Amino acid sequence: MRAPAPAVNAEPGRHARHSPPWRQVARRPLTAAVLLGGVLTIAIAVVGLLLVLAGRPGHPPGTASAAPGGLTPLGTPAPLPKAATITVPLPVALQIPAIEVRTNLIRLGLTRQGTLQVPSSPSVAGWYTPSPRPGEIGSSIIAGHIDSRRGPGVFYRLRDLHPGNRIYVRRANGSLAVFRVTAVHQYSKAHFPTVAVYGPVPDAELHLITCGGTFDYATHSYLSNIVVDSTEVR
Repeated sequence: MRAPAPAVNAEPGRHARHSPPWRQVARRPLTAAVLLGGVLTIAIAVVGLLLVLAGRPGHPPGTASAAPGGLTPLGTPAPLPKAATITVPLPVALQIPAIEVRTNLIRLGLTRQGTLQVPSSPSVAGWYTPSPRPGEIGSSIIAGHIDSRRGPGVFYRLRDLHPGNRIYVRRANGSLAVFRVTAVHQYSKAHFPTVAVYGPVPDAELHLITCGGTFDYATHSYLSNIVVDSTEVR
């Protein structure tokens, strides 16, 4: 059994637009010197870890928006996993045509402080390795930055996804795991639904996570998380 996923302390809310820190640099020169703009600060709660140690075994569906030409990856979708599936190939890349995301995937774990490790670069996303591999039964987790001092990050437009949009995960053997977005949520980091995002599910799911909501200049972090839920399709 894989190690349980961490909790992200993050309550449902509306997708409030914000003025990202990289647009405030010109107006706040003193703040910019210390601003770690848009860093994905996903706090890990020990309580959340205990909740999911027991095991791993929105919006209604809508119409997918048109994907920009040439962004849909080529390849044969891998068959859906069966309950007896033990493992699938490692994920190596992610594409989301509806929001023009195309990135390699790095591997993420936990820091010494027990928090979810985040990508060192805002331009790449990372797969949380204690979670199931995309296509395995369970809740697979991929995280990325919303922005940085220099501009938008890989998941800057994550909140713009809609139910029905497709997400493609390229795996080490060249196969594709294809997911359909089922819901997009914004959660306060103080009330993040750890079990709902990381907990056991009966099918192969993929959850994408970034920061969102209001940016707090006192703590140099966003106050909410954006979470996109999706399930694997044929």
